[in-house]
Amino acid sequence: MDKEKELKNVVRERYARIAEQGKAENAASCCGATTPSNKVYNIMMDDYSGTQGYIEEADLGLGCGLPTQFAKIRKGDTVIDLGSGAGNDCFVARHETGAEGKVIGIDFTPAMINKARLNAEKLGFNNVEFREGDIDDMPVNDNVADVIVSNCVLNLVPDKKKVVQEIFRVLKPGGHFSISDIVLVGDLPNALKQDAEMYAGCVAGAIQKETYLQHIVQAGFKNITLQKEKTISIPDDILSKYLSPADVTDFNNGSTGIYSITVYAEKPGKSSAKPKVKLSDLQAADCNPKTGCC
Repeated sequence: MDKEKELKNVVRERYARIAEQGKAENAASCCGATTPSNKVYNIMMDDYSGTQGYIEEADLGLGCGLPTQFAKIRKGDTVIDLGSGAGNDCFVARHETGAEGKVIGIDFTPAMINKARLNAEKLGFNNVEFREGDIDDMPVNDNVADVIVSNCVLNLVPDKKKVVQEIFRVLKPGGHFSISDIVLVGDLPNALKQDAEMYAGCVAGAIQKETYLQHIVQAGFKNITLQKEKTISIPDDILSKYLSPADVTDFNNGSTGIYSITVYAEKPGKSSAKPKVKLSDLQAADCNPKTGCC
């Protein structure tokens, strides 16, 4: 079995279990995959409780941002959510599109698809559909979506460049995405980088922030904007499962940063030329570059 298939199988197996865990357990761990911290209640997720369209029982506590808040969804839009889980972001998006719009959630874990479909049926949302499939090979035709959202999922896919290319393919000309994800600045210790739990926990599979943004540039997107950035801190009681006490101290005092970023970008219209974008031009308007926090 090649490395990419092996990693996908690890994520699929672990997220089948995570689908049955409670929100509090997931929020206190790294994306539900690690042992929960007894010191920190919420490691990555943002609070949805004040968001219109929020359905608490569809929130498994697995996100690292609020992409739907930044996604500029309009009435009647077709929206696709990548890695839709139990349907949380799909239901928020559905509130924005209204009954005249359409929302498609894509997830490759059958347990998540089943949970999301049950939630949609209970809510009577006939314009919300969940499809089982890989987000690097989406079960969607070309030029379908007005908007694509995703919350802490691309870091779980081995070939992130291919996912970005798929997003470009599936968006309509003039369409856009808003995606929250985990990225790195600096290198993780090998013990974290090579651990299957930390991969499923949205950490070991994260790539360098500059590389992540470069994939978006190379795919041909324009008007690329960092909408939000925040620092992610892994509690010591989780780190100590993988690192020695001295290594935990070194990691905490080192230069490696783990960040949640929310990125917005647009697919050019039919008459638009492929844009030229410099990474140095990208900066979140409301972020402090010294702390990484908004």
